[in-house]
Amino acid sequence: MEQVKTRSRHKSSRSLQINPFKLSAPMGATLAFLGVHQCMPLMHGGQGCASFTKVFYTRHFAEPIALQTTAVTDVTAILDGGDYSISESVKNIVNKVTPQLIGLYTTGLTETKGDDVSGIAKRMEVPLVYVNTPDYEGGLEQGWSAACSAMIRQLTAPADSIDNNCLVLLPHVSLTPLEVEKIVDFMTAFGFNVVTLPDLSSSLDGHLGEKQAALSSGGIRVEHIRDLAQAGLVVSVGASMIPCAHELQKKNPQIRHHHFPHLAGLVATDELIKTLLDETGFHAPPLPVGRWRDRLRDALLDCHFALGKTRFILTGEPDMLAALCAIISEAGGKIAAVIAATDSSALDDLKADRVIVGDLGDVEDLAAADFDLIIGGTHVEALADRLGKGMLLRGFPNWEQLGNQLVHDCLYEGGAYFLCEMANVITRHQHHSGQR
Repeated sequence: MEQVKTRSRHKSSRSLQINPFKLSAPMGATLAFLGVHQCMPLMHGGQGCASFTKVFYTRHFAEPIALQTTAVTDVTAILDGGDYSISESVKNIVNKVTPQLIGLYTTGLTETKGDDVSGIAKRMEVPLVYVNTPDYEGGLEQGWSAACSAMIRQLTAPADSIDNNCLVLLPHVSLTPLEVEKIVDFMTAFGFNVVTLPDLSSSLDGHLGEKQAALSSGGIRVEHIRDLAQAGLVVSVGASMIPCAHELQKKNPQIRHHHFPHLAGLVATDELIKTLLDETGFHAPPLPVGRWRDRLRDALLDCHFALGKTRFILTGEPDMLAALCAIISEAGGKIAAVIAATDSSALDDLKADRVIVGDLGDVEDLAAADFDLIIGGTHVEALADRLGKGMLLRGFPNWEQLGNQLVHDCLYEGGAYFLCEMANVITRHQHHSGQR
């Protein structure tokens, strides 16, 4: 039966979330600043907020996470407007290390008490970018995007000329470090010098450094952020990154912008190649690119028999869900429901029977017979076990497996790997559950 595109989405009808998987905007900002070389993320809020975020990402990436906090207490929350907490925290940081940048961002506590981080930041005599990221607005994608926009707005110098060989890549938060690296390599093969903001591909990619660093290691350099407006082309991936591209175009209206909702599967990668060919004037993509296209086409055929009779439920961040929906649909899979952490235009017109902004409680409200396999972070594991469903871990967090930064599902190559992995999971689950 042909799937019908969902023209709208709705929020959960339940008045209380009992099994949430939504992550906060400050957590998204943390990751964005970790994508800048020698940057120290500074969370303006209670010590527990920073501790939770630090442990969360340490477990997910199996890497030490550089993160500091202003450690707002009950007393300072009442008596201090943020000046003392922030200035003392900055002083403590620069006394121990020499950051190229400090990323200052707020939490629900300090936003509610009305701290003027903009005014405070302007009085700091250290390189600092500030951004408002209250916990009660948006989620992981919005925090990542807000931090990226703030870096462009506050650091990037205006320009009146462009370098057509330079391309700025703006990836959404759910793209893994290896996926970002693969996209950069893909674009570089067409002759572009690619700069990525933020860039986790060299900071949280799981490489073994000479020693544990107190600051972020790898990522885009601050001087490169300052020169972003000289690029001839900006490519945004994910609906959450469109505002960032617009901020960059304000610095130089001559910059050309191409947006892709995702880069998963055959159709999306074909569209990227068409764009790159048009921009470069090349007549054909590099030979290895064509070989991987043929492999993905073969994987679509091979995996169709498993995916075509499987009903999926997808959970996670909107931009990631758009990518998963696309490639599963291309292979003939039926998507029973999409459960998104936050609302987004990325959820428009997904090939799914239901699109809900809610939590895992909405999955339990669906009839157990409505799906066979659930895709999401570690929190879906208990649900899948209880309902006897298959499971594939994707997104944040994944505390059950190592190598999350090396997962690669995008472009032709990643799409072929993803389809085969998913088909094998389905076959294995059917064998263990006695299904045929």
